[in-house]
Amino acid sequence: MFSLGWGLDGAAWVWRRQLRAWEEELLGECQSLLSVIYLQVQSSDRWQWQPDPDTGYTVRGAYQLLTTMDSIIVDDAEHLIWHPQVPLKVSIFAWRLLRDRLPTKSNLVTRGILSSAAHHCVSGCGAAKSTHHLFIFCSTFCSIWDLVRSWIGISSTGFTSIQDHFVQFTLSAGGSRARRSFLQLIWLASVWVVWTERNHRLFRGSTSTLHQMLDKIKLFSYRWLKTTSVTLVLNYHSWWSSPLLCLGLI
Repeated sequence: MFSLGWGLDGAAWVWRRQLRAWEEELLGECQSLLSVIYLQVQSSDRWQWQPDPDTGYTVRGAYQLLTTMDSIIVDDAEHLIWHPQVPLKVSIFAWRLLRDRLPTKSNLVTRGILSSAAHHCVSGCGAAKSTHHLFIFCSTFCSIWDLVRSWIGISSTGFTSIQDHFVQFTLSAGGSRARRSFLQLIWLASVWVVWTERNHRLFRGSTSTLHQMLDKIKLFSYRWLKTTSVTLVLNYHSWWSSPLLCLGLI
């Protein structure tokens, strides 16, 4: 009974700590959005429908806006977003990522929330920080993919977009459905680590090395998988060096 109580207390402590981290991350993003808003004493507050400031909001106008918007095609990547062993928040994040709906500086500049001078990448590479740049083209963060491929033992493939990158990465090892499911999970863990690293650099001023980021990818993916894999729990050190072998996928 004592050990069970301790386990529950420990789980509650981990959950509270994670919840606090999420709250701090959300608070940081809210502070970033509000930092460029200036109150005008001489002007009264009012709602404004940005697609049509003169006429304002109408049901017809909203319908026309929705029906004329370019559809966002995610092709084969769409069904890869949802994975039974990946936390729901990560899958929702990936859903937003593939549709370019993350609050990157480039998107915030486009929406008029940030000035055009504030949209450079947090890595210090000097480029504008769009979604595509941050996750697959940034000279700093793109190197994490080389480390991940080296850890897994797969080769690089060609791609032209984030959707292509997701699909090609998932299919790069070929073979069984289990191998594809494993690579799907690793890709989701990788983009999640890149995004959290971006937030830590932007809101906390802390920086992790590429190898520290790789360790986080290994740890997150291990935690996600171990709940349904008994053999994985017994092979923690093997996972760190050869995950495909550890899972019996070689």
